[in-house]
Amino acid sequence: MLNLPFEKRFISAPIILIISAIVIFATPLSELFEYNRTLFATGEYWRIITGHFSHSNGYHLMLNLAGVALIWALHGEYYDSKKYALALFLLALYTGGGLYIFYPENTIYNGLSGVLHGLIIIGALIDCQKGMKTGYLLFIGVWLKIAWEQYTGPSAELGELIEARVAIEAHLIGAVSGIFVYAKLNRNALREQLTQ
Repeated sequence: MLNLPFEKRFISAPIILIISAIVIFATPLSELFEYNRTLFATGEYWRIITGHFSHSNGYHLMLNLAGVALIWALHGEYYDSKKYALALFLLALYTGGGLYIFYPENTIYNGLSGVLHGLIIIGALIDCQKGMKTGYLLFIGVWLKIAWEQYTGPSAELGELIEARVAIEAHLIGAVSGIFVYAKLNRNALREQLTQ
């Protein structure tokens, strides 16, 4: 039997994320939110974080929201609302910052895929910490996927579907960021246990 984390503390943050992404997509806010390297450099600093919440078209949005739902189904019980929001913020900041620093040729970016790769890595590492063999398989599987993307380049078919180049660099940076965010969340959890 599938045991999904439907408790309010586990489901509210993913629902807020899904609703926010839909609202941003359905309104003229999308262009205001997208990661635009040139506009970021002129002082629109929010774009480094908000670019992850805008999408190129409905297919792009639906693929990313399906990813949010899948990750919640796999690892939703690992995040209460506060931890989920912190992980999202840090992953968005690190992924956007990494794109800005390491990939100056990427002038426009939108979508949650980099952040989602980070969330999958965090969940896989927590699985490993709990002694679950599937965590190791998931961790290795994500890195094999990323290595394949880096070797072959972005999928032309997926790019055509979402009407944008698939930002495989964001997948890489998001996954690396997931390791750092996992370490931070673990450090915070340990600190909370020691102060109780």
